[in-house]
Amino acid sequence: MPSAYIIASVEVTDPVQYEEYKKLSTLAIKAHGAEVCIRGGKVEILEGDWAPSRVVLLKFPGVEQARAFYDSAEYQAAKRSRQGAAIVRMVVVEGA
Repeated sequence: MPSAYIIASVEVTDPVQYEEYKKLSTLAIKAHGAEVCIRGGKVEILEGDWAPSRVVLLKFPGVEQARAFYDSAEYQAAKRSRQGAAIVRMVVVEGA
């Protein structure tokens, strides 16, 4: 079964409120066994016009586990805490 990755581009608009999201999302990540590959860090544009200010990359054993994480009560609580604190674009991608 191929791995799956959740990739998020995040623009934090309220850093103080976003801290609560980080705490709750960390609990959800741990509860669902995701591997954190990237969580913030310097971004350098190599090509194109995509210029994310913050990137998050989570690895899961498969798409089903990634969806279970996203749909979970733990992550939905984190997502609610993020409202008004960030603009997020998120996808799940099947990998190798």
